[in-house]
Amino acid sequence: MNRASAVPRRTSSSHRESRAREPFVVDAGGRAAQPSVLPSLARLLNLPAFRGAELICGHAQIDQPVTWVHVAEVMDIWRFLSGGELLLSTGLELARVSASTRHTYIRGLAKAGVRALGLELVQWMTEVPEDVLESAREFDFPIVVFRAEVSFRELTRAAHQEILRPTRSYALESTLQTILNSLVETGCDRHFLHRELGPLLALPPRPRTTLLVTLEGLLDSQFNIAATARKLGVRRQSVYYRLDQLTGLLGSLDDPSRKLGFVVAFALLRSSHPQLIALERTAERPATANSKESIA
Repeated sequence: MNRASAVPRRTSSSHRESRAREPFVVDAGGRAAQPSVLPSLARLLNLPAFRGAELICGHAQIDQPVTWVHVAEVMDIWRFLSGGELLLSTGLELARVSASTRHTYIRGLAKAGVRALGLELVQWMTEVPEDVLESAREFDFPIVVFRAEVSFRELTRAAHQEILRPTRSYALESTLQTILNSLVETGCDRHFLHRELGPLLALPPRPRTTLLVTLEGLLDSQFNIAATARKLGVRRQSVYYRLDQLTGLLGSLDDPSRKLGFVVAFALLRSSHPQLIALERTAERPATANSKESIA
């Protein structure tokens, strides 16, 4: 049996029904906005911990996201799941019950939106019963088998590390890019830049670069003076001095909306108007005991 990455794709009415529980992101208007950042079933099956896993049915669901991994033997586990889970089992109870009970079990998992059933074919069953396969095909429900003993603890840990992988930066970049695209497409980008950073952009090149680099450093460090000084390689007194100049030119910098505007403006400078300023931090040199700050 080929690994998950090589399985064919197909669709069915049951597959469309099960997708109703697929996690997705919507915008303010209720429309789909971004694809799920959760790992797909295929991605999990290709993790080193899952080597030897075989997807024997439900191939059309291979690219659907997995929300969590559970280990359970009880036959009514579907009542306690919320959808998207990969369920692991040794088949202890599945091997003991009747065909009709197994059909109810598979149907319950499929209706609950469970992503797949993983069976270890070692102790309690060595092959998946034909009636289970028929039920899985009826609901286009994925079944993954392990023909050698595996550690459910290792499978669970590996899958959860993938599921919980940080995605904050991806979301932030996507949101920021959407804002930038809107400004450019509506022709408001230049007006926005001058509204947010106009007094700085009007300065001569040297003080303009110095103050813009300092402002961006302050934003990156959440206005932590010491962290900004370390990042720029200058003394804290220099950062305080520049902060006074920035406040004099731009007004109060305490308003969160102003800070957000600055973040967008800097991204806009780098993406759409690189000719307006060169944000070269290499121009900043570490301060020495005899150095003096000059913005003019």
